[in-house]
Amino acid sequence: MDLKTSLDPENNYLSSWTMNGNLCDGSYEGVACNEKGLVANISLQGKGLSGKISPSIGALKHLTGLYLHYNSLYGEIPKEVANLTQLTDLYLNVNHLSGEIPPEIGVMENLQVLQLCYNQLTGSIPTQFGGLKKLNVLALQSNGLTGAIPASLGDLGMLMRLDLSSNHLFGSIPIRLADAPSLQVLDVHNNTLSGNVPLALKRLDAFVYEHNSGLCGVGFSSLKACGASTRPEPYGAGVDTRDIPETANVKLPCNGTRSQSYSKSRQATSIKIGIILATFVLSAIGILTFALYRRRKQRLGNAFNISESRLSTDQGKVVYRKNGSPLVSLEYSKGWDPMADSRSFNGDSQDMFQNFRFNLEEVESATQYFSELNLLGKSNFSATYKGVLRDGSVVSVKSINKTSCKSDEAEFLKGLNILTSLRSDNIVKLRGFCCSRGRGECFLIYDFVSNGNLSRYLDVKEGNEEVLEWSTRVSIAKGIAKGIAFLHAHKANKPALVHQNISAEKVLIDQRFNPLISDCGLYKLLTNDIVFSELKASAAKGYLAPEYTTTGRFTEKSDVYAFGVLLFQILTGKKKVTNSMHLAAESLSFEEFIDPNLHGRFFEYEATKLAKLALLCSHESSFERPSAEAIVQELNNCSNAI
Repeated sequence: MDLKTSLDPENNYLSSWTMNGNLCDGSYEGVACNEKGLVANISLQGKGLSGKISPSIGALKHLTGLYLHYNSLYGEIPKEVANLTQLTDLYLNVNHLSGEIPPEIGVMENLQVLQLCYNQLTGSIPTQFGGLKKLNVLALQSNGLTGAIPASLGDLGMLMRLDLSSNHLFGSIPIRLADAPSLQVLDVHNNTLSGNVPLALKRLDAFVYEHNSGLCGVGFSSLKACGASTRPEPYGAGVDTRDIPETANVKLPCNGTRSQSYSKSRQATSIKIGIILATFVLSAIGILTFALYRRRKQRLGNAFNISESRLSTDQGKVVYRKNGSPLVSLEYSKGWDPMADSRSFNGDSQDMFQNFRFNLEEVESATQYFSELNLLGKSNFSATYKGVLRDGSVVSVKSINKTSCKSDEAEFLKGLNILTSLRSDNIVKLRGFCCSRGRGECFLIYDFVSNGNLSRYLDVKEGNEEVLEWSTRVSIAKGIAKGIAFLHAHKANKPALVHQNISAEKVLIDQRFNPLISDCGLYKLLTNDIVFSELKASAAKGYLAPEYTTTGRFTEKSDVYAFGVLLFQILTGKKKVTNSMHLAAESLSFEEFIDPNLHGRFFEYEATKLAKLALLCSHESSFERPSAEAIVQELNNCSNAI
């Protein structure tokens, strides 16, 4: 109860946390347990909490996810948080936390995401962060951090995104950081950095460095060239050198008189020792250099392999997430069978269940009892199988474990009701559903879409039959826009809906190369931690709108941003959208961003319209992005003008 009192001193939001309650029976707001009955997840984001984080948090040794972002928590981050050695996700961003970042966090060997941005943290970035070997994302922007950037961050072989912007950091950008093997995005703008920018940073998908007047270097358009006398300024006048991380490779000045006297008294001895040790040192350097080279090559290879596997299917986690789910080891109030005949529904819901309900025997028969031969794919919360119904129609069956489903029956059924209302030519059609108490699973039965997803048609080699023609690309872009516009529209039989997770993998292609958006409204059925897990994957691939970091909310413009990314992928034929592609689109340099596999077979008028639309949809400001309906209109006008 100490944790509750600390987080919510007025007892306004955590009244469900009682002395006599059972932590794992679903009654505790935002608390979930693992299969052993131990607290594995605390999800209290956006709850309006206005207290502090108690040191007692360190007693929850089996915690894998701690989500306290978008609250009004204040005070310091307790060092005891480092006792959570199984923690993978630590979200404390967008609060009023102050004080220094505990260096003890550097021992949390399983940490993958560390979000501390948009607080009032001070002091330097702990050099101990170099020990977070599994870290993928480090977000420290918009605080009051000082000191230099620790070179030890370059030792993080799995680090993909690093945001240090809008702080008071000084000194140069460490070369070791530039060589971090998996780094894709580095944002250091709005600091007081100086010195030569490592050329290796040009390889990144995004390197943002504006508003650091002391930076210089070649190969970066907005940077001045470094003069002969230009040297990195590791710290400014009046700064306490004790705040500078030792791994920042900073040479400290010394008092001139004292240094000169000291140097003279030691000069003779130094020369003698230097002569004796010279041969030994040179030999040692040669051996050590070779060993470090071999070790670095091995680490680079391993890091790339690990990062690639995590970005593709997140295979490092079990298929059905057993840790950190608000539904682990929980049952529905009357036994887990939310669609049992004994449930009471109103007339509309009853009709819905009669029209869409499948029984388990039908599902098992269709998939040949979930044969591995019929397995289409797995995610961190579901498995999808191909099946054939008794009428001969081919379907796709998505199996979702009960640990990933919402625990509130009313909310779960409401979500199912929304899914049944989604009927559009560009939305994958839901045929029905089935929940099995015995298997502890729910099954969603969709029409099978035969030509895979849009990702299949990206990064294809020249001459491959899966290279899409220009007219097909334009048609696919139109279809995706129409599907999004349908979701966003409010109709008599369906609410306005935001997809939240549009990506190339979510766009399926049928036999006529008509695009259909999948997983629409699926988040209405899933627990918060599963949704967050999906968002992490979406963010890693660049589909997540930037304003989500500060607001924690999705709007229609979030989907529009993802559409802008998709439009770039369709135009370029590439999965990865880089800053150079944006620049080429802005200047309409078609040869630099239109898929070379087209060999110039495209209409420049259409390409111009689509490029401008892609830039507008992926604009940093949500206010600048058009609505989905306006996008559809613009695409229609585009073709009509040909």
